[in-house]
Amino acid sequence: MNENLKKAAELGQGIWIDSISRDDLVEGGALHKLIEDGVVGVTSNPSIFQKAISESELYDEQLEEVSKETDDAKEIFWKLAVKDIQDACDILAPVYERTARKDGYVSLEVSPDIGYDAPKTVDEALMLHELVDRPNLLVKIPATQPGLAAIEEVIANGKSVNVTLIFSLERYKAVARAYIRGLQRLVAAGGDPSGVASVASFFVSRVDSEADKRLDEVGRPDLKGRLAIANAKLAYAAFEEIFSGDDWTFLESKGANKQRPLWASTSTKNPEYKDTIYVDNLIGPDTVNTMPGSTLEATMDHGEIRPTLKEGIEDAKRLPRILAEAGVDYKDVTEMLEKEGVAKFMDSFYEMLDVISEKGRKLVRQ
Repeated sequence: MNENLKKAAELGQGIWIDSISRDDLVEGGALHKLIEDGVVGVTSNPSIFQKAISESELYDEQLEEVSKETDDAKEIFWKLAVKDIQDACDILAPVYERTARKDGYVSLEVSPDIGYDAPKTVDEALMLHELVDRPNLLVKIPATQPGLAAIEEVIANGKSVNVTLIFSLERYKAVARAYIRGLQRLVAAGGDPSGVASVASFFVSRVDSEADKRLDEVGRPDLKGRLAIANAKLAYAAFEEIFSGDDWTFLESKGANKQRPLWASTSTKNPEYKDTIYVDNLIGPDTVNTMPGSTLEATMDHGEIRPTLKEGIEDAKRLPRILAEAGVDYKDVTEMLEKEGVAKFMDSFYEMLDVISEKGRKLVRQ
């Protein structure tokens, strides 16, 4: 086991990888090696699948077979993706058992084009759980305003959720409350919450990218590189408060699991910053950090692993006011990032469907 990943685990943080493809992770054996190193989960998104399907020939045989049955690109995609997700879930099943269902999860996202439609999101999330049929699946639902109702409903149905695209502190709190409401409904209906898991994916580096750009525009480069980490630290403080009150204590007595904060978008976008800046500064109990391969390699090689999440909280609380005085509005930054995040995933999703349609037609014609 890699020494740095071992230290992170001892401090209560699960390290996941934000990547999946048949050649690299599932069929090539790379995921087995990563698990040996200490990786305990996998996340995916439309951009990752778009790259994997377009660049690999391992999907071709199944793509040709399914394309003969239907020309619906979305239906074809689900069949391709579900196989990868099932295989990854099976590979991670021993981790799921060993960690008493705390880790060992694989995430699959609902279609980004329904991110603002709660009923369709609920239906698709439940459909994906049925298709994959693995206890260690997390279905990703975006934390849009309509998404909050979908999150609550899916949790109330006893299904596990990875809430994605969280950028603001207020939206994080709303997500945590939606999770708790869903569990309350599940318990009230006589359901068992112990098999329901959830993470709240709080995006990090994108916050600095947008805030830094605005700080350059207003002539305050001295404040760059601070908001993303401060934002995440405040979310963790909120997590500790929300998951310790009376409502939570009752649910926990019934077997409910905390919805862990998951740090996403943790690759360093600014080359002036250390390549593990969004890892080293966000380590603490009951958290997850999901990383692309390059960030994971850097963390394993030279990450500074120590408990840092509670450091600098008072400075973090003051930062939004300091930024506002400098001319950078925190609320506007986070609202813009949410809209942009949904749009980017939607663009990648449509690109992927185009790739599937074109590649499928070519294979069928051969």
